[in-house]
Amino acid sequence: MTDRMRFGIFLAPFHKPGINPTLALEQDLELVQWLDRCDYDEVWFGEHHSAGSEISASPELMIATAAPRTRRIKLGTGVVSVSYHNPLWVAERMVQLDHLTRGRAMLGVGPGSLPTDAAMIGLTQADTRGLLADGLDIMTRLIRSDEPINFENDRWVLKDARLHLRPYSNFDIATAAVASPTGPKLAGRYGTGLISIGATTAAGFDALALHWDVVEAEAKHYGHTPDRSKWRLVGLCHIAETAEQARRDVEYGIEHWFHYFQEIAAFPQMSMPGANAREMIDFINDTGFGAIGTPEMCRAQIDRLWKQSNGGFGAYLLLGHNWANFEATKKSYELIAREVFPHFQGQHRSTMEAAIRAQKMRPDLAAVHSKAVETAQELYAAEKASRAAS
Repeated sequence: MTDRMRFGIFLAPFHKPGINPTLALEQDLELVQWLDRCDYDEVWFGEHHSAGSEISASPELMIATAAPRTRRIKLGTGVVSVSYHNPLWVAERMVQLDHLTRGRAMLGVGPGSLPTDAAMIGLTQADTRGLLADGLDIMTRLIRSDEPINFENDRWVLKDARLHLRPYSNFDIATAAVASPTGPKLAGRYGTGLISIGATTAAGFDALALHWDVVEAEAKHYGHTPDRSKWRLVGLCHIAETAEQARRDVEYGIEHWFHYFQEIAAFPQMSMPGANAREMIDFINDTGFGAIGTPEMCRAQIDRLWKQSNGGFGAYLLLGHNWANFEATKKSYELIAREVFPHFQGQHRSTMEAAIRAQKMRPDLAAVHSKAVETAQELYAAEKASRAAS
């Protein structure tokens, strides 16, 4: 079990093709500033190069831009597609960000989710997971040791490779997982964190406990003790003050989001049914895929995931989906911070218990208070009478 659940956002980001990309990216950064003010713990920026909707090509650039605009929120690569890059340069950029952010940067890695990205550089999905394994091995050795690395495969050659700078902090490293066991295996082997993006899918919901089973088995084999506080689940929620308002909010963009996974992104694990906004909303809520509704519904969704994980996790990351307009999106994140965080971080108990104690004591204390006021009034009346008499 973990002591305090952290909250954050996994920001691909998703935007409807055809809108102004400059404004869209600026709005993403404004959202991160809002999350920082609302006391979210972390944000993870994606890397994508095709398909028109996920328009951040460099999570490192997003981190570098967001860092001076924020105060305390941690900023992660969610994720670097390691198979696309020489791992030496990934590690170098990450360590530089570690210094520039004074330890607020985090490294999330994955194989690369969009086949249309990989195809442009001559890779197939059959190649990417092996390259991720090679790349993570190289990066963890570079970051954790001063020893030079020599390595060669079909994509990369390293000769006496070392980092130019040593890390500023012991920053988080995490691998991503959807349906494949690759991410959990690597997390267990190298003692990194795990980001279960599969928490947003029906198959992933059923597989959450299995994800950690794989981590534990691999960790035991390689002599590690896995830390559940490093396990992050990514899920879907949009919250408003009423369920009806939440449903109206997401009519803004939910059909585009579904269409992207139904018709455009060759990412079958995220494909789901629904022909119109009403059917899509019902699918999200009825299947346990996510929660579109009230803070109570969001709390229930996270509680279900907690139980399904068979032991708990360290952080819940909201998938940035752009279902609602910007103001409704900000309101949703604020309501979650205000009414959901406390139930998983412990702050709600002290104020609720204080209110209950005060309510129980009120009749007796109110009587004492009334008597004290009455006595003061009597004393004052006597004082006035005495003055008049003199």
